[in-house]
Amino acid sequence: MLPLKDLNPTRTTPVVNYLIIALNVVVFFWELTLGPDLQPVMMNIAFIPARFWIPGYLLPNLATIFISMFLHGGFLHIAGNMLYLWIFGDNIEDRLGHGKYLFFYLICGFGATLSQAFFNASSQVPTIGASGAIAGVLGAYLVLFPTARVRTLIPIFVILIIRDIPAVFILGFWFVLQLISGVGSLGVPNSSDLGGVAFFAHIGGFVLGMILIVLMGGTGRQPPKQVQSYDWPV
Repeated sequence: MLPLKDLNPTRTTPVVNYLIIALNVVVFFWELTLGPDLQPVMMNIAFIPARFWIPGYLLPNLATIFISMFLHGGFLHIAGNMLYLWIFGDNIEDRLGHGKYLFFYLICGFGATLSQAFFNASSQVPTIGASGAIAGVLGAYLVLFPTARVRTLIPIFVILIIRDIPAVFILGFWFVLQLISGVGSLGVPNSSDLGGVAFFAHIGGFVLGMILIVLMGGTGRQPPKQVQSYDWPV
């Protein structure tokens, strides 16, 4: 299932969400300019779980966590992440406000990365991507807007169907997939390439987002009325 848009209006312009997306895109185009130097650069500037446990490496680790939140491993990686952030991030920013949303996003990103470091402590694979922070956004969205309708592309063999589905099904299905994949990856030797999926970053970010949105008062403000949804014909 691929979400295309949500039918959940906002009252404010999500400027922080736009800026985060823009920064991710700019950094990705910078990565493309590195050519064959990309992987060595990633090994130097990206967060690597095994390094987190080295004594006296706290400040460099914090810097690499922040940097890694804006790095991506390919076009599909950044396209998928930015699509989810575009669809779901504006409503969380609308509910929290611009400054609190930025804080929320960054804390979810840090927490997600530390979750990956805890469950894959010996991994030498760089943990890169915005997906941990975005998972926090998805967790918050599930808490605030479980019944919001999400226009979704559903492939059934060679047939493509578009339906408006409650967010609880889309986001719940996404989280269950991450949980199953994460548990299944325990004990599996780490790959040496940059293409591995940080399932526990997704899980940790999602759960942290659900908790933070409550602690930061996101549940106290009433949302605007949702747009009437319609199922598109096949």
